[in-house]
Amino acid sequence: QLQASGGGLVQAGSSLRLSCADSRRTISNNGVGWFRQSPGKEREFVAAISWNGGTTYYSDSVKGRFTISRDRAKSPVYLQMNSLRPEDSAVYYCAAARSSFATTSKTQYNYWGQGTLVTVSS
Repeated sequence: QLQASGGGLVQAGSSLRLSCADSRRTISNNGVGWFRQSPGKEREFVAAISWNGGTTYYSDSVKGRFTISRDRAKSPVYLQMNSLRPEDSAVYYCAAARSSFATTSKTQYNYWGQGTLVTVSS
């Protein structure tokens, strides 16, 4: 199962780096996405990256502040989050796509990990 890690409690303006990895299967040939979900809200797309890192997508709310990256030689996919805001508080999930492409659509992801909680205080 995919495991997201790196969450925590930080102040507004701080940074965190989330990691997504799986010890039992490789996701190096899959597109990978990050999503987040706050209480009472639907899970929303945050960022996605293609299998080779050549294509990335971001939601408008995080563009310019968050960076998704990966090293194909290693398993983890990272989400660097800078200039965090209270509205970024959520449980963050990573997921592997059915294909090798980056995609913003939740329905294109079929392998989800457990989330990691990010709380940003004002």
